[in-house]
Amino acid sequence: MEPELRRGTLGTGDIAFFVISAAAPLMILAGVAPYAILVGGIGAPSAYLIAGIVLTVFAVGFTTMSRYVSNAGAFYAYITKGLGRPAGVAAAVLALVSYNGVQIGMYGLLGSAAQSTVQSMLGVDIPWPYYALTGVALVWFAGYRSIEFGARLLGVLMLAESGILVLLAVAVLLKGGAHGLDLRSYAPKNVFNGSTSSLLVFAFAAFMGFESTAIYRSEARDPRRTIPRATYIAVAFLGLFYSFVAWAIIQGFGSSYVQAAAAKDPAGLVFTEMDSYVGTWATDTMHVLILSSSLASLLAFHNAINRYTKAIADEGMLPARLASVHPRTGSPHLAGGLQTLMSVVVVTAFAVAGLDPYLKLLFWVNTPGVIGLVLLQVGVAIAVPVYFRRIDHDESVWRTVVAPVLAAIGMVTALYLMISKISLLTGASGSINTVLVGLVPVVIVAGLGLALWLRAKRPQVYARLGAEPPVVEEEEELVHS
Repeated sequence: MEPELRRGTLGTGDIAFFVISAAAPLMILAGVAPYAILVGGIGAPSAYLIAGIVLTVFAVGFTTMSRYVSNAGAFYAYITKGLGRPAGVAAAVLALVSYNGVQIGMYGLLGSAAQSTVQSMLGVDIPWPYYALTGVALVWFAGYRSIEFGARLLGVLMLAESGILVLLAVAVLLKGGAHGLDLRSYAPKNVFNGSTSSLLVFAFAAFMGFESTAIYRSEARDPRRTIPRATYIAVAFLGLFYSFVAWAIIQGFGSSYVQAAAAKDPAGLVFTEMDSYVGTWATDTMHVLILSSSLASLLAFHNAINRYTKAIADEGMLPARLASVHPRTGSPHLAGGLQTLMSVVVVTAFAVAGLDPYLKLLFWVNTPGVIGLVLLQVGVAIAVPVYFRRIDHDESVWRTVVAPVLAAIGMVTALYLMISKISLLTGASGSINTVLVGLVPVVIVAGLGLALWLRAKRPQVYARLGAEPPVVEEEEELVHS
């Protein structure tokens, strides 16, 4: 009998840790939030809440469908069930490319942050590719180990990065901020103004990966309950945590002065505040935790990609060997090896070309992935009501129609904002931005081409696409119920 993923291994907390770690809260709040404040003003905390609310509404239909679709393909499976096999195959290809883009681009941040941290703390200047490739090796090893090992590691790293941010926020609150605490960040005039759209671009991008909860279905304990709970916990935590800490950062400089401080040194804004309110030791600790936050995010996406690759290889869209599971660790090790190889190739290519790891590798590789994932969320939101119209169920209209339609409107708006203001995400010129956005429809067309090829050349495989897994999983769920 072929080895399989370890069923019943992950609980709600484990899956939530994977998703929250993928979002990398410390990286978002220390590395990206200052730019959001600089561009959009003090309404940034409200933007994170708005994005969280929209994604919570999306999660209503998403998690409802997760109870009816046992296939671990998540986006691919849901879109296949609702919109048909061609759309599903295109979604599978887009998801695989998008998740890889988001993950591999992160090695640029890791390499850049590690280089600057080691140089500032030890006075040793080692080129960034060495750090990035070391990160690739560490992520491969952790992903190769059992999923329990990854869950424990991510739990520790996520608690550490969240803890240092809570420490800063509490210190600011206890000292009353720079000029007294205020709630102007949540005032309507600062929430809904000409900068709102810019803020929402940063806010929605900060939640990327939260929907990967469903990818762990095969390893979850009682997935009908675990997946929805983990999804809601992850979205609620991220929305509230981002908003609270971003508000505390603003209070540390004062609502009237924080934009000027951000303009002066956006990359060092949070570190300067930590040094002032807590101390140099905490600032040094946060520099180190930025690295662990990046590694945690890389590992979380690596695990999700490997399981997604296995799911669509099981369907016949990729070579069957990529669905292989290591008999001892229970990990999809060949899929992990392929993902690692792609990371090495991309990182090495950017290094040889002499391109900046932060401005080029991170943003140029990451941005198409972010756009692709938001587009997939739109596809799922549309697929939910179509799917539930076709089957007998006892779900409410809110779960199967109203919430998905509202989510689709919200996600289309987010997608429009990202594309129209893509320069905020890339910092690149118009021609480069055109190429980066254009990659998404190219991938979709390639996916549709693959669907047509499968239908013509491998009709048996095509007919099985999106099928439910063997009944053994359903029997296991009943045992846990």
